[in-house]
Amino acid sequence: MPGLRAPDVLTVTSSAGLGEVRRVAARGGHAAGVGVAAGANAAAGAGGAAGSAGAAGSGAMTGSGVGVATGAGAMTCVGGSVAVSSVLARAPVYTAEALRYAMACLILLLLARLTGRGLMMPRGAEWLWLCGITATGLVLFNVALVAGSRHAEPAVLGVAVACVPSLLAVIGPLLEGSRPRPVLVAAALVVTCGAALVQGTGRADAVGVAWAVVVFGCEAAFTLLAIPVLGRHGPWGVSVHTTWLAAVIFAAIGLVREGPAAAVRLGHLDWLAIAYLGVAVTAAAFVMWYSSVRRLGASRAGLLAGVAPVAAAVTGVLLGGPAPRPEVWVGIAVVAAGLALGLRAAGSAAGRLSGRLMARRVTLAHRPQRPHPPASAGADVRCARDRGHLP
Repeated sequence: MPGLRAPDVLTVTSSAGLGEVRRVAARGGHAAGVGVAAGANAAAGAGGAAGSAGAAGSGAMTGSGVGVATGAGAMTCVGGSVAVSSVLARAPVYTAEALRYAMACLILLLLARLTGRGLMMPRGAEWLWLCGITATGLVLFNVALVAGSRHAEPAVLGVAVACVPSLLAVIGPLLEGSRPRPVLVAAALVVTCGAALVQGTGRADAVGVAWAVVVFGCEAAFTLLAIPVLGRHGPWGVSVHTTWLAAVIFAAIGLVREGPAAAVRLGHLDWLAIAYLGVAVTAAAFVMWYSSVRRLGASRAGLLAGVAPVAAAVTGVLLGGPAPRPEVWVGIAVVAAGLALGLRAAGSAAGRLSGRLMARRVTLAHRPQRPHPPASAGADVRCARDRGHLP
């Protein structure tokens, strides 16, 4: 123990021998101290391993909480945009969309610069993934909404979007290198049913149903095609590149379909709607959603898509609309049940994984390690014995 010295057991016969034996005893004590220190370090390593594993487990749970919060926030912004988007019904929509995505891109670039976030240029196949996200999840999706609204009621298109969690629960894990989990697939189906109840039913002709299928595929592609590039570019990089690509494409379409002076026909309410869509629904929601997908995975994050129709119903009431019908309240309860089922099951799996990691680290830390005294101690003992100072 520190501060204590082992008693001398050697008989000293001369002053020269005293000095030599004291040196040997001190070095022998040091060698013994090495063994004690090794044991203490092993014990400390075990405690440190347990502490670090526990910290890793709590960090994983904290990351999951952040992922749920950002995903729910993104879907709340999307759901609340329903009333705002209706303002642009009679506006030059393609020009408005170009302005929306250009505004969002500029905001993201400014914030990235202020916060010191590095953005990288895409390379190789990354251009294909990013262009795929833009062409399907942003451009074709909005075109399908506009065209489909002429042949189907909004509820039909809303139900198509509500079906996306089920597809993400199946395909998302495959793209991430794992297998779909039956519990998450079941939870996604529950969320889909609840969202469909919130949206309600509507009428549509064959063309409207076809556009609803396109909306469904494009909404799923917005998440699935981002998985291969989120690792290198992160939520900010994917959001920046897709928004500037969308601005360019919509500007070209607007120039052909609506003319170069289309922006002049936008009124002050149109500009307010564009500003809200650019800031909240695009710049903020894109980063939050991709952050959620990166933290939770596509299957778990996809469950949070059920928050969007609930947010739309609540926003309608806050803006002076009628109170929701009984089936809407039932749908909200079903969505909540699906979210609880999926997120709780995923959280339990994360906890079990953290527990196994902690047990493995503690086991490795408790393995006995043989202390190795310094080579100098053994050499000094042999030297003293050769000189006759030791028996």
